[in-house]
Amino acid sequence: MTRLAPAIFFGHGNPLNAIAHNGYTDAWSSIGQQIPKPKAVLCISAHWYVPETGVTIGSAPRTIHDFGGFPPELYQVQYPAAGDPGLARRVQQLLAPLEVTLDDAWGLDHGTWSVLRHVYPAADVPVVQLSIDETKPAAFHFEIAQRLAPLREEGILIAGSGNLVHNLHTYAWGRHQREPYDWAVRFEAMAREMIVAGEFAPLIEYDRLGREAALSIPTPDHYLPLLYVLATTQRGESVSFPVAGIDGGSISMLAVQIG
Repeated sequence: MTRLAPAIFFGHGNPLNAIAHNGYTDAWSSIGQQIPKPKAVLCISAHWYVPETGVTIGSAPRTIHDFGGFPPELYQVQYPAAGDPGLARRVQQLLAPLEVTLDDAWGLDHGTWSVLRHVYPAADVPVVQLSIDETKPAAFHFEIAQRLAPLREEGILIAGSGNLVHNLHTYAWGRHQREPYDWAVRFEAMAREMIVAGEFAPLIEYDRLGREAALSIPTPDHYLPLLYVLATTQRGESVSFPVAGIDGGSISMLAVQIG
């Protein structure tokens, strides 16, 4: 039986993690050392959230610095991973008859490279990004992600990058580290229990999960990448949480690894 490549959701958090060395980045590095090296990475990042489904087709995707107000050294970071046009076309094939744009303008945004430069610091694994169609409901994203599951049999690491809890209105920017908000802790714990139990339906219908979910997911962009990872789960697969913690009171750094 072919060994499946894992599928991993990364809580990427603050862009400064790209140049930091902390518990989160050390854990990302450990993941890269522990899992089999994939043929390529297909990343679904919170930061390519547009009104269509697109996939990067370029063979040398640019490093996108899609943020403002950070130290100059962060803007100097380059992540020169190759693209994989063959994988991009394979994604297009798997998602047919859905219209998927082959995009040669986008590159790798910080949701992708801020994590991968720790997981694969040599940038020696090709990377393709898949956009999140902002006009579609969560159930749509879960359904199309299920069609991507065969990529794991082909040695492709499916990576989601966002945050399970992502509320910037309550985030402790530039202040002393604060204790996590009770609602953030409760929602993360609830979600973890559902993930371990394989109960994905409530997570797809997260808007019915009450106040904690509403505060944790004020917008869906950082949450939906998790569904792309969960949707590729195969029967009997293990689930683990190789990274945990809540940053700034309201950003969950939880990583979810399938397989």
